[in-house]
Amino acid sequence: MRPLFLLAFAGIAAGPALLTANVPVYQVYEAEFQASKAPEAPLLMRPRVIFTQPGGAEAAVEAFWDGGASYRVRFQPLRPGVHTYRVQSEDPGLDGKTGQFTALRAAGPTALDQHGPPVISEDRRHFVHVSGQPWFWLADTAWNGALLATREEWEEYLKIRAAQRFTAVQLVMPQWRAGRADENGRIAFRVNGDRVEVDPIFFRRMDERVAAVRRAGLVPVPVMLWALSSRDRESPGAVLPPAQAAQLARYINARYHAYSVLWMLGGDGNYRGEENAARWREIGRLTFPPGLLRRPVTMHPGGMHEPWEFFKDEPWLDFLTYQSGHGGDARKWQWQAYRGPALGWRLEPPRPVIDAEPNYEGHNSYQAGVPIDAAAVRRAAWYSLLAAPIAGVSYGAHGVWPWIRQKSVPLDHPRSGEADPWRECLNYPGAAHMKALVEILDRLPWHQLRPDAPLAAPTPVDEGFTNYIPAAKTPDGSLALAYLPANPTAVFDLSSFEKGVRAAFINPRSGERLSAMDLPAESQVTVKAPGPGDWLLLFERRR
Repeated sequence: MRPLFLLAFAGIAAGPALLTANVPVYQVYEAEFQASKAPEAPLLMRPRVIFTQPGGAEAAVEAFWDGGASYRVRFQPLRPGVHTYRVQSEDPGLDGKTGQFTALRAAGPTALDQHGPPVISEDRRHFVHVSGQPWFWLADTAWNGALLATREEWEEYLKIRAAQRFTAVQLVMPQWRAGRADENGRIAFRVNGDRVEVDPIFFRRMDERVAAVRRAGLVPVPVMLWALSSRDRESPGAVLPPAQAAQLARYINARYHAYSVLWMLGGDGNYRGEENAARWREIGRLTFPPGLLRRPVTMHPGGMHEPWEFFKDEPWLDFLTYQSGHGGDARKWQWQAYRGPALGWRLEPPRPVIDAEPNYEGHNSYQAGVPIDAAAVRRAAWYSLLAAPIAGVSYGAHGVWPWIRQKSVPLDHPRSGEADPWRECLNYPGAAHMKALVEILDRLPWHQLRPDAPLAAPTPVDEGFTNYIPAAKTPDGSLALAYLPANPTAVFDLSSFEKGVRAAFINPRSGERLSAMDLPAESQVTVKAPGPGDWLLLFERRR
């Protein structure tokens, strides 16, 4: 008997089908082909489609199996004009197929529509649209969202997050320890001997969810292989050997790369130590071989892990992410200040650095056992941003990431505490403060800021690490930004500003900038916060 998954789409009509004709640049072109017969091992037959772009440059992507004898290819054109393509395959029904389409001028209301997907900047410190315009990563963590949300729920969620100035959504693609199946009870894959078999029906539903993210103007950030599993061993990154893990990840890459994605190859994994690192280096090399078009790739590590020394020379690794985690003690804040991104950005070759899982709002602090509030969310965000060249930060709300509909504790996460329903979490205070964060940085050359510890060095750090001030400055020294977490007063070294400083406090809850004040260019300048709580302080050199 043939496996159930291989029969799922056996009823598709034979013959090639053009699913999209002419498309605007930055959108998705899709075509379907019929193999000579349904393959016995669909994930091992990877037809390569060579696209010749205007000007003659070629780009190779893989077609993906979609049930029966059906294969599809998706491609995202980045320049207008006529594109032609040809198929290379061991299957005689696919090999030699050709086609063409015309990429039209950019069209659509979002920044992704107008400026294209995010890529790594020329200095390799942040992201830019392919047009060159800086792109700031503000991702919401909705791990279970695409798996469990109905079509209507997902559209509602995306509309709200887009209005709140989020730019990306982190989600898990196949089953994992907190999401064992999709809303219909289907799973992405099963193992049959040495083969991984995927369910096209599962992925067709996921097609809708990923396309909706892109349509909303948000970048999908899918985790291909969650790497931390329960005793049920459901997470592919934890239980599949490297060759099988790469079969699944490579299929996911072929199916979704054209949607402006940024990839997380592994999720919540332990990539530290040579044995663990060697396994994931192998998976990465098998998933993203040379010669194939690749969207930017990272891996999402476990809490307060620093694995990147083992991967810094991997050609498929394009940016670094960290998980500063859900804590509130001095050790957590010291790690955010001195380790993680603060060290990772100094690795060579340079790469953008992101804290992709800081404190989740409403999640229990692992030390105190009480829900994390918006103040701790803001502190984690600004600490991570100012510890490295700014590229972005992620946010999470405790009821959103597991997609909770009735107040409950998320599956296999008993220490995280009860989560509110996801709709209630969308309007947590911290989400509004993330919008303020983006609006504050919009008014600054944020992508030029670099960590500058000497600026706040005159303020001694207390034993509980409650008042540590991170700071960053532009290379020309004309502008600096500091974050005061709970400092009634603070002392700064402003001697590098030479002619004096115009300084202004900014409220990180609202983005409001208070009246500017003149400060001397001296090595010990004391300032007084305008009120309780946390504040940003912007310094600009007087002309």
